[in-house]
Amino acid sequence: LDSTQCQRPCEIDTHHRLTSFWNRELCLHPWLVWHSWAMQSAAFRGTRVQPFVACAPLTRSLNISRRAAPTPIRASLLAPAAPITVRGWDGSESGTQNLSLIVADPETSKGLVHRYLITVRQNMRAGTASTLTRGEVRGGGRKPYKQKGTGNARRGSTRSPLIVGGGVAFGPKPRDWTIGMNKKERRLALATALQSAAPDMVVVGSVAEAVPEVKTKNLVAKLESIGVFPMEEKVLLIVAEPTEAVALSARNVENLSVNRAEAVRIYDLLNADRIVVESRALDFLNAQFGLDLGEEEPEVEGELSHTAA
Repeated sequence: LDSTQCQRPCEIDTHHRLTSFWNRELCLHPWLVWHSWAMQSAAFRGTRVQPFVACAPLTRSLNISRRAAPTPIRASLLAPAAPITVRGWDGSESGTQNLSLIVADPETSKGLVHRYLITVRQNMRAGTASTLTRGEVRGGGRKPYKQKGTGNARRGSTRSPLIVGGGVAFGPKPRDWTIGMNKKERRLALATALQSAAPDMVVVGSVAEAVPEVKTKNLVAKLESIGVFPMEEKVLLIVAEPTEAVALSARNVENLSVNRAEAVRIYDLLNADRIVVESRALDFLNAQFGLDLGEEEPEVEGELSHTAA
């Protein structure tokens, strides 16, 4: 090869990445140029040539790494404190409370929360759907007509899936739809969803004291006084200890869901437009999903993208 003809870069497949070289650097190894041409020709023909350029002796001589350096991925990090407005039941502001939880890395948070949501929803399936096959349908032992001479298709039973009243071909049968997910992943996914919903939260006092009796109208009026409208938007109410009066008062409102702080449902959390949290419930969430006293503080991310919401 002439140096004047070696100005076109060629791509060499090293299994994990494409590395560009100038042909003049490969003049000592003409077979590498042939290998690049062979791969292009094979791609045109729809076949594949084994990329043997990544063998150990050649990678050392050409200073080509076998694979790219792995990118470090942080499993979790401490989210910056998100201030949440505290309101009284008369609508007045009385300060802020912070929500700072250990959440997933922004690069993996969306997939983690989505997988947790799919796990919860799929595990709710009863799996009781069942149909009868042609062998399970009652009757059908009689041959409907003789084998030959009628001009019709051959039939040996009146319970064929092609006949009305026959069995079902490839119908559903009872099965277990349960799928598993690691406990740490579930915990991290829920904390990530909670932290991403902080801009939509408002902190209030005791809901039980505000609604002492079963009265849907009173509960709706209290929520509207703090700027939350359950008749127009989807609202999630997170309480520390739900009372019967609160549960029964909220049951008649279609867009209002009540969750205990110990058992926040991921679907209600992601589906809500506004989230009302009791002050004690917020303290519990910070203690449950935040930084424990015995743990080392993970790396704090400057900007946490709300990819989970």
